Amino acid sequence: MAQPHRSELGIERVARTLRGVRDSLANEEPAAVATVGVVAGAMLVSLAGFLVASSLTIVPVAVLVLSAGYGWIRHQELTAKTLALAMTVSTILILILITTFIFREAIPVFLYERTSVFGVSVPGLRMFIQPNWDAVSPPIRFSMVPMIHGTVMVTLVATAVAAPLGIAAALFISEIAPGPVREAVKPGVEILAGIPSIVYGFIGFTILSPWASDQFRILGQGTYLFVGVVVGLMALPTVVSVAEDAIGSVPESMKSGSLAMGTTDWQTMTSITLPAAFSGVSAAVLLGVGRAIGETMAATVMLRGVPRLTDPIYNAFYGQETLTSLIARNYGEADGLQLSALFAAGIILFVTVLFLSIGSQYIEARMRSKLGGEQ
Repeated sequence: MAQPHRSELGIERVARTLRGVRDSLANEEPAAVATVGVVAGAMLVSLAGFLVASSLTIVPVAVLVLSAGYGWIRHQELTAKTLALAMTVSTILILILITTFIFREAIPVFLYERTSVFGVSVPGLRMFIQPNWDAVSPPIRFSMVPMIHGTVMVTLVATAVAAPLGIAAALFISEIAPGPVREAVKPGVEILAGIPSIVYGFIGFTILSPWASDQFRILGQGTYLFVGVVVGLMALPTVVSVAEDAIGSVPESMKSGSLAMGTTDWQTMTSITLPAAFSGVSAAVLLGVGRAIGETMAATVMLRGVPRLTDPIYNAFYGQETLTSLIARNYGEADGLQLSALFAAGIILFVTVLFLSIGSQYIEARMRSKLGGEQ
C-alpha cells in the first residue's frame, strides 16, 4: 500500500489538533468557552494594534494577560491548548508579514534596476548583471554582484573549515571519546556557540588581520580568507552538534553486525557509520553554511566595506563586502533607493537561507526514512 505523503500527514495532524480544540470547547462549560474566546480575541486585537502602531495596544494586551491568567487557574487544559494553537498561528502570521514587508520595501529598487531582455522588461535584472554599486554619483547603480561574490567567497572558506573539522569532532565525540571526555568536550562545543559573533570578529580584526597583512604584504586589513576562517569557527558548533546527533542515531545493530564480521572500529566508522549517517551529516554542513551566509558582525568588523569585486575575482587575500556587512554598515544612514537596495540584499539572504533550511530538512527526512525512523 502506498504511504501517505509527508505533507498530507502534516495537514492531518493540524486538522486533528483543530478537531481536538473543537471537541474540548464542546465539552466545556460556557464560562470556559467564554474565557477562551476572550483570550483569542484579545490576542488578535493586540496583534492588530501592534501592526497599526496604536497607543491603545496596551489595553488588549492587559486583557490578554488577565484572561489568560484566569483561564490558566480555572480551565488550565483548555487554556493551554488555545494558547498553544494561537501562538503557532501567530508565529506563521508574523513570518508571512515579515516576508511581505521585506519584499514590499525592495520593490522600488527592483523597478529602478529593470532592464530589457529580448524586448521584455525584467525588474531588478540589472542588479545581477553589472558590477557597479554607487549610491552617490549619477548614474546611481545598486549592483548586488560584488556582495554576492564576497558572500560566496566567505561561505566557501567557512565551509572548508567547518565541514571537515565539525565532522571529525562529531565522530570523535560520538564514537571514539571515552565517557568522561565526551561529557567534558560536548558542553565545551556548546559554549562556543554562545560566544557573541562580535567577539569572534574583534579577535579576527585585532589578531588575524594584522598577522595576514604582515605575512602576505596586504595593504590594509580584511581578507575573505580569514573572515571565512573566523566564520567557519563560528559555524563549527552547529556542524558538530547536528552531525553528532546524526551519527549517534545510526542503529547499534548495524555497528555490532559490522564488528561481528571482523572489521576494526575504524573500518566500521568509515564503512558503516558515516555512510549511514551521511544525510544527517550533510544536513549539519548545510546548517553550518546557512550560519556562514547569515553572519554579520565578523564580516562587518573585518572587511573594508568597499562594494566592488576583487581583482582577480578569485583572490581570497583581499576582502571588500558581503551582503550582511552591506546591510549592517549602511542601514543607519540609508534612505530612498539605497534603503530599498538593502532590503533587496535581505531578500537574497532570506531566499538563500530558506532553501538551505529546506534542503537540510529534506536530507534529515531521508536519513530518518533510510534508518527506519530510528532517530
